[in-house]
Amino acid sequence: MTMLTRRSFLQTSALATGAALLARSTPSYARTIGANDRLRIAVVGLNGRGKSHISGWSEQKNVEIAYLIDPDQQVLEKSLADLKKKAGQKFAAKGLSDLRRALEDPTLDAISVATPNHWHSLMTIWGAQAGKHVYVEKPMSHDVAEGRAAVEAQKRYGIVIQHGTQRRSDEKIAGLHEAIQAGKFGKLKISYGYCCKPRDTIGMKAPSASPSHLDWNLWRGPAVTNYHPNLVHYNWHWFWKTGNGDMNNQGTHQLDVARWALDPKLTSPTRVMALGGRFKWNDQGETPNTMFALAEYPNGQYAFFNVRNVNHQGYLHQVENEYYFEDGGKIIRNLYFAKGSTTGEKLTIKPGKVTPGGNWGAFIAACRAGKPEMANGNVEEAHYGSVLGHLMNNSYRLGTKVPFNAKAGRFGDNKDAYEHFMKLHAIMRDGVGVPEDGTDYVVGPWLTFDPKTERHTGAFANEANALLADPRSPGFELPKLMGA
Repeated sequence: MTMLTRRSFLQTSALATGAALLARSTPSYARTIGANDRLRIAVVGLNGRGKSHISGWSEQKNVEIAYLIDPDQQVLEKSLADLKKKAGQKFAAKGLSDLRRALEDPTLDAISVATPNHWHSLMTIWGAQAGKHVYVEKPMSHDVAEGRAAVEAQKRYGIVIQHGTQRRSDEKIAGLHEAIQAGKFGKLKISYGYCCKPRDTIGMKAPSASPSHLDWNLWRGPAVTNYHPNLVHYNWHWFWKTGNGDMNNQGTHQLDVARWALDPKLTSPTRVMALGGRFKWNDQGETPNTMFALAEYPNGQYAFFNVRNVNHQGYLHQVENEYYFEDGGKIIRNLYFAKGSTTGEKLTIKPGKVTPGGNWGAFIAACRAGKPEMANGNVEEAHYGSVLGHLMNNSYRLGTKVPFNAKAGRFGDNKDAYEHFMKLHAIMRDGVGVPEDGTDYVVGPWLTFDPKTERHTGAFANEANALLADPRSPGFELPKLMGA
């Protein structure tokens, strides 16, 4: 295996920088893939979800993993060895440190992106410009602006983009949402998502030189940040320059499901607010481990979201969705409760419309057909689902500290929001043991948002708009594809 150095690549590759990719004025189209042709795919980012990607593609018929790509040489070599044991003589993947070298291969059909969040959109766009289909992990974007750029890239180059929100391939969830939108349970009022899974503290790790086996410039890419050991290879989730907290980590799945149930004509909310904090853990992490957020849509429907990661005795694990209707009915854990009822009825729902084959098989089918609309969780759904989490996070990031008590979550006259916030507050107070004296919530402002322009208006607009697009390292700029 020949490892490509960053310097030699930048000197030789036509795809050396984002600017070079932007210079292409004519669309690039994916090569035609016949039913009997082997589809060749590159997996980039080999830790965590990357392992699932390798396993998922390995199990698909007539699919070859052509490249494994990671800036950590140790991770790359181990992944290559593991794949060789699993695949045997089926195929032999090449190892690279930089995706852009693989994109030069005219026989490569698709890329599978499982990197840290700050890379997702740029690699998606690079793949589109090279005529490669893209399977990209959630969230598709690290900020709103780059997510929009990915949408525009798909429109221009016509490739398949599928988001790593596996629930979009679940025909039962699809069927439930079709029934909700058809009015079977009355008008949906609140679509509620939970990301409540226990996490531990990440401690404190001082800045240092990056290890010799890690190409730090390639790992960092667009992110304007310096190395410290707490970033590599998982805790980058809990820093704003590389991750999005659990709101847009695990929470992306439940956020996407929550938005999926709303009126399908809706795109983004018009108002958002969030509050929370990083309780109990006095560590290096920046993102909240506790959060309640709500988003209001132009038709009056709401999305609520709950992050609760601090473990404690009696912890209730909730990675799920609930639905509340205007007549007082609700759906919780596959049971329908009519207004006032404490005995739920088991739901009987017809399967909904999805491309069969699960998340991996659906993507392969869409690629072979050359039909982006077949993707379960296409680029626009990916964008709007990710935007929902970004806006909630941005309210929190602009928040101010207030005393840790019930008054923190009044939410104006929204009694539903106050009720659900108080459930969270009681858990943090009584379960986790957060003291009401000397402890604060971070309470974000109400942010107004124009779904058409994807810009904030009204109070805090300047501060909020500044969070819609992250600063980027030179050489990793976003393509200017708007209006292309």
